[in-house]
Amino acid sequence: MVLHKFGEKLYSGLVSTMTSHLKEIALSIEASQGALFLEELDRKWTEHNKALQMIRDILMYMDRTFVPSTHRTPVHELGLNLWRVNIVHTVKIQLRLKDTLLELVQKERGGEVINRGLMRNIMKMLIGSSVYQEDFEKPFLAVSADFYRGESQLFIESCDCGNYLKKAEKRLNEEIERVAHYLDARSEFKITNVVEKEMIESQMTRLVQMENSGLVNMLVDDKYEDLGRMYNLFRRVPNGLTSIRDVMTVHLRETGRHLVSDGERLKDPVDFVQRLLDIKDKHDKIINLAFNNDKMFQNALNSSFEYFINLNTRSPEFISLFVDDKLRKGLKGVSEEDVEIVLDKVMMLFRYLQEKDVFEKYYKQHLAKRLLSAMSVSEDAERCLILKLKTECGYQFTSKLEGMLTDMKTSDDTFFFNDKFSSKFYEVKIGTVAAQKESEPEKQETRQRVEEDRN
Repeated sequence: MVLHKFGEKLYSGLVSTMTSHLKEIALSIEASQGALFLEELDRKWTEHNKALQMIRDILMYMDRTFVPSTHRTPVHELGLNLWRVNIVHTVKIQLRLKDTLLELVQKERGGEVINRGLMRNIMKMLIGSSVYQEDFEKPFLAVSADFYRGESQLFIESCDCGNYLKKAEKRLNEEIERVAHYLDARSEFKITNVVEKEMIESQMTRLVQMENSGLVNMLVDDKYEDLGRMYNLFRRVPNGLTSIRDVMTVHLRETGRHLVSDGERLKDPVDFVQRLLDIKDKHDKIINLAFNNDKMFQNALNSSFEYFINLNTRSPEFISLFVDDKLRKGLKGVSEEDVEIVLDKVMMLFRYLQEKDVFEKYYKQHLAKRLLSAMSVSEDAERCLILKLKTECGYQFTSKLEGMLTDMKTSDDTFFFNDKFSSKFYEVKIGTVAAQKESEPEKQETRQRVEEDRN
C-alpha cells in the first residue's frame, strides 16, 4: 500500500481502527466495579501493549518510510497517545483512577495490605502514557503533605521526643519502601522531602526543646539511640543539625559554668579536673556513637570547653595539680598505654587554656618538688608529658623543664659521705634550678628524707 501511494490511507485507517477499539475498551473498564476497576484496566493495558508490538511489526515498512517522510507519529508512540486520550483521560476514568490510587496508598499507610503488584503495573501504565506526574504524582504529593501535617500535630501532642522521632523515621522508611515497590524512582526525593518538611522541619524546634524528653534530657541520660535517630533525621532538613548543635552548646556551657562557679568543687582541684575530663569523655562518646563524629559537633564541644574552662582563673594551676597527683601516685601499677591516655587527656585540657604560661609556672614548681622528693612514679612519664608540651608549644616553652630532668639525672646521685660521732652524714648535691632556690631548712629536710630512704 505504501509503495502504491496508499500510505496515507493505511495510516489514517490505523488511527481510526485503533480509536474505535479503544473506545470499546473504555466502556468495559468504566463498567467494572470496586477492586475490579484496576484489574480490568491493567488487563486491557497489557493486551494493548501486546497488540501494539504486533501492529508495529506488521506495519514496519510504513513506520520506516512513510512516517518519517510525512512527519507522522511512529506506530508505537501513536498507540500510547491514543490510549492516553481514549482511556486514561476520559471523564469517567481519569478522576476515578486518581481517587482509587490515592485511596489505596492511604489504606496502606493505615496498615492495610494492598496489591502492590497491581499498583506497580498501573504506575507503569501511567509512566508509559506520559501522565504519571500530572495525573498521579502531583495530587499524591499534595495529599501526602496534608496527611503528614495532620499526623505530625497529632504525634507532637501525644508523644515524647524519642517516640515522635521513631514514628517519623518509620514513616520516612515506609515512603522509601513504597517508591521501591511501585512508584517511579524519581518520586523518592519528592515524597521524602514532604515527610521531612511536615514531620521534621516544622517540629524540630519544639522537639529539641521538649520538656523532660528533648535534646538536653537525651544528652544527660546518654540516650545514644535516640540521639543518633535525631541526628539522622535532622540532617535531612535545612538547619537541622545547627539547631541540635546550638542547644547542645548552650547546655554544655551551662554545665561547665555551674562546675567552675561551684565553690565546693573548687576546694578539690584534682576532683575538679576529673569532672572536666568526665564531661569531655561523656560528650566525646555521644558525638562518636550518635553524631557520626561530625566535625560541627566536635568544634562546638571544643569551643564550649575553651569558654568555661577559662572562666576559672585557677584552671592552669588545677590542671598542673592534677598532673602532679597522677605522676606522684596515681599511675603506679598501670600500663604504658594507660599512662599515655591520661597524659593525652591532660594535653587536651591544656590546649583549651588561654594562660598557658601560668600552667608552665605551676608545672615547673610541681615538677621540681616531685624530683627533689623522689616522688615521681616514672621518669619516662615525666619526659613523655614534656615532649607533648614541646610538640604543642615549642622548644622555648619546655627548655627549663627539660633542663630540670637533665640536671637531676646527672647530679641527683652525687653524695658526699663523712663519719661523724659514729653516725653517717652525707650531703646531696642538688643540680636543678628550682633546688638552688630552696631555703636552707628545705635543703636540710631533703637531706633527711634521702638519708631515711638510704637507710
